Amino acid sequence: MYKSNVEVRLMKGLNTDVRREVAQVFVDGYDRELSFLSKDEEKLVSAFQQMICPEVFYIGILDNEIVGILACSNNKQRAITIKQEVLKEHFGAWKGRIAYRFMKDEFNSKLLFGNEAGYIECVATKEKSRGKGVSTALFNDMLVHAPHQHYMLEVVDTNVAARKMYSKLGFIETKRKKERFSSLKGFKERIYMERYS
Repeated sequence: MYKSNVEVRLMKGLNTDVRREVAQVFVDGYDRELSFLSKDEEKLVSAFQQMICPEVFYIGILDNEIVGILACSNNKQRAITIKQEVLKEHFGAWKGRIAYRFMKDEFNSKLLFGNEAGYIECVATKEKSRGKGVSTALFNDMLVHAPHQHYMLEVVDTNVAARKMYSKLGFIETKRKKERFSSLKGFKERIYMERYS
């Protein structure tokens, strides 16, 4: 395995605005899921950089470049706030309205967990930096510094590598949920995993 020196930082603690770089990692990591909106990476990055909530993001830096992200959301703040006006501006009125209806519940709904729970979302590593320990470094740092005793996440059934990593980090599968419109989305089930500190 490749040994790297990944630096992990809290996004909210940085002196510079790195929302664009974080959006680039997000778009690179979720390109297949976002392809229904656009194949234009620049358009996707420009839209999502306006909807990122820095308060909950950890960033992984390798060779002075942001190459990984992890958001540990809570019952007060989610990772991304989907805004219909931003989607309409970047993808057109019709597609923006449809995308908002499709994405708002997944990203904007308040988490119904107590203060002790953290919800892991938006874990991604740039393609060129995968396999270099970036996600593991992000998780290890977050698990040491985040104030929660209980962590939850969901992963799709097709993401075998992520599921293996989560298991190695102490997350256990608690349930599965069949996905509606699975043929369009490219996966059949969402797998929910939890870990207690």
